[in-house]
Amino acid sequence: MTTQARERAKERETHVTGATIWLTGLPSAGKTTIARALAERLAAEGRRTEVLDGDEIREFLSAGLGFDRRDRDTNVQRIGFVAELLASHGVLVLVPVIAPYADSRESVRERHAAEGTPYVEVHVATPVEVCSERDVKGLYARQAAGEISGLTGVDDPYEAPVSPDLRIESQDQSVEESAGALYALLAERGVL
Repeated sequence: MTTQARERAKERETHVTGATIWLTGLPSAGKTTIARALAERLAAEGRRTEVLDGDEIREFLSAGLGFDRRDRDTNVQRIGFVAELLASHGVLVLVPVIAPYADSRESVRERHAAEGTPYVEVHVATPVEVCSERDVKGLYARQAAGEISGLTGVDDPYEAPVSPDLRIESQDQSVEESAGALYALLAERGVL
């Protein structure tokens, strides 16, 4: 074996596969909570992990975008691009983002497939009634008071995934159980 061949073989052995794990669901469904719990577990195992939280992305990468369909699609595509870029460099990218439109999510999946980057879609399928009770950011209360409109799942559409890779009903299990189910799926798919 030549020196060059040995170097390529060593590079293949040390290459870490990244992936995008997209968690979609209504506001207050538990997407970010589950993503952060899983990220903590993965980081403790020494895995390169990033959480691209939808609220943080809106503040720093998509500032100025509104909440009409076009701006929401643009936001999802930007997040998808960054996720794929990080994943292509061996990072496990957890993306807790509402992403209400199926075609936007499918476009992100297709980009990953075209680049050969693993992509896992998780539907955090918490019913709107439970999300409204949790109301982590006070959005449901503000919408009910008439202070805001266009709340996803209430007076703006949310197209739930028909065939996600995993469906988590967070109201029926603990955060640890939800993160554990996702961890098990990633292991089964060979991502871990």
